[in-house]
Amino acid sequence: MLKQLNGNMHFSISQFGGVRLIAKQQFEKGKLQAGTNTWQLQLQDKPVMGHPEARDITASIVLTRGKASSTAIGVSFDFGNWSRDNYVMVPASIYNGNRYASVGNGYNPAYTKDMYYNAQVPLTISNNPRLSIEKGKASAIELQTGNAATPAMCFFSPAKKKGVIILTDQQSKFGNHGMTISENKTQDSCVFAISAPAVRQQAPGFGDFHPSGDHAPDWKQGDQLALKFRVYVFTANSIPDLLTKFMEVRKTFTGSNHPRNQLPMSKLLELATTICSNNFVRVPAGSYYLPENNKDFQLGWVSGMMNSYPMLALNNEKERQRVAAELDFVVNKLQGKSGYFYGGITADGKLLAEKMSPDFPEPQAMVRKNADALLWLMKHLLLFKAQGYGSVVKPEWETAAKRLAAAFANTWKAHGEFGQYIAAETGEIAVFNSTAGAIAPAGLAIASDYFKQPEWLQVAKESAGFYYNRDVVKQGLTGGDCGDISMDANSESAFGFMESLMALYNFTGDKSWLEKAKVQAALCSTWTLSYDPVFPSESQIGKLQCNMAGAVWASIQNKHAAPGICCASGDYLFKLFRATGDAKYADLIRDIQHAHAEAVNIPPGHITTNNLVGSSMERIQPSDAEGKGSVGNFINTRNSWTETDGMLMALELPGIYVQTDKKKVTVFDHVEAKLISQKGRQILIEVKNPTSFDANVAVFAEKAIQAQKPLGYTAFVQWPKFAIKSGQSCRLLIDADGTISAK
Repeated sequence: MLKQLNGNMHFSISQFGGVRLIAKQQFEKGKLQAGTNTWQLQLQDKPVMGHPEARDITASIVLTRGKASSTAIGVSFDFGNWSRDNYVMVPASIYNGNRYASVGNGYNPAYTKDMYYNAQVPLTISNNPRLSIEKGKASAIELQTGNAATPAMCFFSPAKKKGVIILTDQQSKFGNHGMTISENKTQDSCVFAISAPAVRQQAPGFGDFHPSGDHAPDWKQGDQLALKFRVYVFTANSIPDLLTKFMEVRKTFTGSNHPRNQLPMSKLLELATTICSNNFVRVPAGSYYLPENNKDFQLGWVSGMMNSYPMLALNNEKERQRVAAELDFVVNKLQGKSGYFYGGITADGKLLAEKMSPDFPEPQAMVRKNADALLWLMKHLLLFKAQGYGSVVKPEWETAAKRLAAAFANTWKAHGEFGQYIAAETGEIAVFNSTAGAIAPAGLAIASDYFKQPEWLQVAKESAGFYYNRDVVKQGLTGGDCGDISMDANSESAFGFMESLMALYNFTGDKSWLEKAKVQAALCSTWTLSYDPVFPSESQIGKLQCNMAGAVWASIQNKHAAPGICCASGDYLFKLFRATGDAKYADLIRDIQHAHAEAVNIPPGHITTNNLVGSSMERIQPSDAEGKGSVGNFINTRNSWTETDGMLMALELPGIYVQTDKKKVTVFDHVEAKLISQKGRQILIEVKNPTSFDANVAVFAEKAIQAQKPLGYTAFVQWPKFAIKSGQSCRLLIDADGTISAK
């Protein structure tokens, strides 16, 4: 298999002095003599059923005689005739080899003067592990499996039209495995290696590096270890081919994960909306739900004018008036002359500028926050009307939305992109490049339909096509839409772009957008933990025995996972599942929802944040980027945005989805459901609630033919719900038209 790529595989032992490599020796015909030490290798090579392009390999290594100090074992895949044009990916850590210009040496580095008002600015990342952007320079990436959403190393060769995916497990008795990628000086050969355990000189942090503290174990006679991995070598014509293959196989080696049913969506919604309701403030700047742990307001990104949406969905007069007050505040205080919004304001009314340069003092705002503002302002307007309160919608809100949509359209016409930072007063792009405008096409598509402005839909299509081709197809990444990173690859832009692609399918009915969405969902899957990592037994997550498959990694700079997609339900993944019938999209969003619930603070038995009941925070940490003591430990605080994730998932995802004519039952809520019988136009399902909480479960039932029609943004308002007590079971009779009744 490897010969197709001028590759070969060999096994070795490596002796270290601390983290410095002293000697490395390879096995020859299953044997290795190192001084007085004798090592034996037994190799098992098996085909993978149903996958002729894959092999399962187990390398059992034993020290048959002698003692070996500070020694690791490993397997190397050496690829000759290598090209720096090959796309290299390690899920959640490395995209396109991270072969980009780098700036700063730490968290959220400042931009240099030449990066402002420069349409030719290159994609620039923080100081992360990367292959060299310079020609004629050797480079190496040192990771451990805790740095990856899936323990995998992948690449695509455009010249050979081949893809390679190497999957392994997380750890051995010695700890997490190491994963290294080393390119020679002439950049015509590259080595991918797995070691047991990881022995890195430097561990990557949040935009910097620190001593790893790794160490290799001592071996005595008779000690042995089995190194297991799977290798795929397959035909691939593009980066999207590699990504879609990865999503298909990402769980095949580590096996199915085990989401725990413990917190019904309705209980999660109850707890999180209580927190949000209690965090409504009236300050000199205006009235709003707090998006942070202070009284300043940030628009978009970290919940500003997002957490108000589930409060509006509660459909009670008190919260409706509060939401209206927040919309008044946003459109009256934050919109600049250009139509773009400022990104934030202090409680006493001082506008906040972002990513400023002393050389260019004009106040700037994040393009991402403005894209959020357009999407969520439109969703608020739609929800008011779906609830029968269209008369509450003020002309000022609609005018603000139109001005913002027009600003995006004007920027697109002028520059053919949206940029990363924008000057709110002039509308000029202050920092170009990145996928910061990933969500903008979604907002433009909704606004086009709402205001009957076909020009905006055209801009949405053109801009989404641009991002898809430039970033996804050619680079295999999206990035740069967070306020605390550079243009680094990140998950939020990946999921945000999914929102846009499904919006375009929704408003055009053109299935080519579905095909793009499938590729984008695959990219999203690279950011999502595909298995349940083993955390240190003494850590908080270890003690709670949390199953964290579904936690979403932040960015290649911020090397941690989090509960949920930042400020989104991920309902677009459900919509993709509904439109295609492909269960892997349902599986992905179910994992994300259940991992979120694992992070919610529910005393006395499930304490995570040591904060409010129902609160959550942004750290699920499998890596040692913040030090080895941080692995598996929560941070004792709360984040509004993770709580917003939970509220949105509880609203915009059905608890149970049924296709009545195909007798398919898919469960997202923390209940169990199965088909009992079918009679005529009715089916009978049994539902069990294994949790400690009473639940109110939303059911969305339809025929398969109805699933071919795109799902609207407020469909959840019409989903019927049924109550089920903790520990009890019930039966539901579902008619072909979706009507449910208890039996």
